[in-house]
Amino acid sequence: MAGIWLDALDDIARTCQEHGRGDLLQAVRLKRAHLLDPTLTVLVVGEPNQGKSQLVNAIVNAPVCPVGDGTTTVLPTVLRHAEVASATVVQTPLTRPGTPPAADPPAVQRTPVPTDQIAAGVGGSTGRLPGGGPAYIEIGLPRGLLGAGMVLVDMPGGGDLAAVGAGAPVAALARADTVLLVTDSTRDLAVNELNMLLHLTRSHSNVAVVQTKTDLVPDWRAVADRNRRHLADAGVPAPLVPVSAALRLHAAATGDHALNAESGFPALIALLRRHLAAKPDTLARAAVVLTARTVVEQLAAPLRAELTDQRSAEESAPMARLHAAQREVDELRRCATRWQNTLTDEMADLISDIEHDLRDRTRQILRMVDEAFETADPLVAWDAVAQWLEESLVEAAAANRRWLVQRCDWIARRVAESFARYGHGSLPPWPLTASAEYGAPVPELERPNVDRFTVGQKMFTGMKGSYGGLLMFGLALTLAGMPMINPISIGAGALFGGKSIRDEGKQLLRRRQATVKAAVQRHVDDFFIQVSKDSRDAARRAQRVLRDHFAALTDELQTAIIESLRSAKEAADTDAAARERRQREIQQRMIRLAELYEQAQQVTAARPAPLAPLA
Repeated sequence: MAGIWLDALDDIARTCQEHGRGDLLQAVRLKRAHLLDPTLTVLVVGEPNQGKSQLVNAIVNAPVCPVGDGTTTVLPTVLRHAEVASATVVQTPLTRPGTPPAADPPAVQRTPVPTDQIAAGVGGSTGRLPGGGPAYIEIGLPRGLLGAGMVLVDMPGGGDLAAVGAGAPVAALARADTVLLVTDSTRDLAVNELNMLLHLTRSHSNVAVVQTKTDLVPDWRAVADRNRRHLADAGVPAPLVPVSAALRLHAAATGDHALNAESGFPALIALLRRHLAAKPDTLARAAVVLTARTVVEQLAAPLRAELTDQRSAEESAPMARLHAAQREVDELRRCATRWQNTLTDEMADLISDIEHDLRDRTRQILRMVDEAFETADPLVAWDAVAQWLEESLVEAAAANRRWLVQRCDWIARRVAESFARYGHGSLPPWPLTASAEYGAPVPELERPNVDRFTVGQKMFTGMKGSYGGLLMFGLALTLAGMPMINPISIGAGALFGGKSIRDEGKQLLRRRQATVKAAVQRHVDDFFIQVSKDSRDAARRAQRVLRDHFAALTDELQTAIIESLRSAKEAADTDAAARERRQREIQQRMIRLAELYEQAQQVTAARPAPLAPLA
């Protein structure tokens, strides 16, 4: 019948080897060897001063373990069957941390201890070699219970209690078949004892609670009932056996069978014998199930954590690169839109501003010409005004051109700022200069044809004016009896003639001024049209240069970013495929572990506590 559970245990060992867990593999091998050994190892644990050592003495009916005030169990005490009573301190050689295991490990050191010094050996003051490693004391006794194949291990109390329960689930407890947790009747089970029992029941199929010192507590039955309720509430499937070691030892010394039955030890001995008889089959099957449970939990925990990390991870490094490259593509698209809009808007504003600036400069020039010819005679001041006009127009065109170049340079820098994040701030080769020639020459200002007030015109105008004055005053004086031509009428004619000459001269001057102003206006308009067209053409040439330069820069950046995106996508696809393969592998291993545990459960009819979900 051992073949079934041995096959299951071998499957567990192979699984440990497949997962690379040498520690678990070694523990499973130790468990296998121990289960094939017919000896039943009983581990006695508990806190200090709970009566563990006295319990062991009562079981074997011999004062082998030292008890009493001031006596402390330092070394674990192992009781085996021997024809002659003996005691030996067994010590493992100390190895330094990080030292690789030797091919032939050194043998354990065994130091005999006289039987009358067992107390000193248990206390750790006799038999231990200085500088050695962990040790325990092994005592041989000629007892029938031990001869039937039972081994009792009295563990030190206190710190070792937590180590036994919370240590390595398989390796630390692989040699224990039954665990007895000892607590006395003076109090209920403590929280740390219940926690200890929870740990023990997950790794051992045979766990019992032994309540000692019933002879010292009158209401020990009430304490036992409360402890059973505590065990039930905590979900600990462990029986509770109340005993009195003092009554047991006294009954053995006097041969009182009734007192022995009252001590409660017959029930405890019967429980241990049942465990001993069940070890080759029932106990081994249950141990295999618990071993499978522990191993599966140990193997599944890192797999579950890795699977959770992979599923919960927002993005891996390749995916982060891919997302960063995608963001760079989007950002470059937005950058292209920004610089194109900036260039278009700024150039439109520039053309409008340049035209307005030129219009304002020419208007100021025209205003000054008008003011000059309000009083000046074009016949006299034309040459000076014409020279000043040409100089002013040339200066206005140069100033307008300089502003055009400055604004184009500012626009180029403004557009280049859109590429600052890429480390590209270079400007294009700039074709515009302030001294550049205009597209077509402006027609020269020609002298306008103006009317001159000649001497003949003055005489004719004076004669017409004097005739009217002479006639008007002459007729008026004839009414007074004076002749028509008289000194008064002749003087009036002279006055009227002079006034006509002056009035005609003023009218001719205003016509000359108006003619000159109109000619200057036409010349300035021609100048404005030509210079304005040249400025617009220069602005459009600058716009095309900037557009071509930054479009080429955008294409260059786009090529680099697209290449980065392509490589990032390939890396992300490779990483995603690897992660998917790893997830499938983990899931398959988890399924295999679940199947392994199910197979282990089939070797026994017992139903241990269910495993936590594997995934």
